[in-house]
Amino acid sequence: MSEQDLFMRMLDLTSQGYACSQILLMLGMELNGEENSAVVRTMAGLNEGMYGSGRLCGCLTGGSCLLGYFSGKGLEEDELEHPAFRKMVAEFSAWFEETWGGQYGGINCDDILEDNRANQMTRCPEIVQSSFEKCLELLEKNGCLA
Repeated sequence: MSEQDLFMRMLDLTSQGYACSQILLMLGMELNGEENSAVVRTMAGLNEGMYGSGRLCGCLTGGSCLLGYFSGKGLEEDELEHPAFRKMVAEFSAWFEETWGGQYGGINCDDILEDNRANQMTRCPEIVQSSFEKCLELLEKNGCLA
C-alpha cells in the first residue's frame, strides 16, 4: 500500500468514527484479509490516551497491540509468541518516545496535543501513519509478515 493509499484509508476510517488504536489494528487486519469486530471494540479503550483520559497515546499502546496481533501467543497450542516479539515492542516504544515524545515533550495524549484537542486534526494522522509504518518495518525485519 502506498503512503497516499494508506493516508486515504486512514481518513476513511476516521470519517467513520474510528480513532488511533482502532485504525492501527484495522489496517493490520486488512493486511491479512481479516475483520474482527471484537478486536476493534477492544481497541476503543486505548483511543485518545486510554479513552479520552489523555494518558499514554493510543498509537503507542495500539502499535504494541498491532505487533502482538502478528507475533504474540495465540489460543492454539502451536501459536507461540514469536521470539522477537518483546524486542519489537521495546524497539517500537523507544522509537515512539524518541520521535514523538522528543517532539512534543512526552508520550501522553495531553503532551502530544498540548491540552488542545484541535491539535488532533494536524498531529494525529502523521503519528498514526508513521506508527503503522514503523510496526510494519519491525514485523517485516523479524519475519512476521509474508
